[in-house]
Amino acid sequence: MVNVLNIYNVYNIIMPAVKRIPVSEPVWKELGAMKGAGQTYDDLLEDMIDRVKKARLEEDVRMWESCPDSEYVSLSEIKD
Repeated sequence: MVNVLNIYNVYNIIMPAVKRIPVSEPVWKELGAMKGAGQTYDDLLEDMIDRVKKARLEEDVRMWESCPDSEYVSLSEIKD
């Protein structure tokens, strides 16, 4: 069985956006278990997206910091 997660954009009064995201029953249950009291699914997904973006940025910074300086050219050295 597949549940459908309805996401409503309450910030756009003129033309509200409603998106349907099909999810499996196990995923629906996991999302419900993760959602806090009074928290909407939209809030939960927004928090999850923010955490993933931050994790990706941290990983990019770790990779950048681990590269030798010789692989980089300063902006002042770049000519058109």
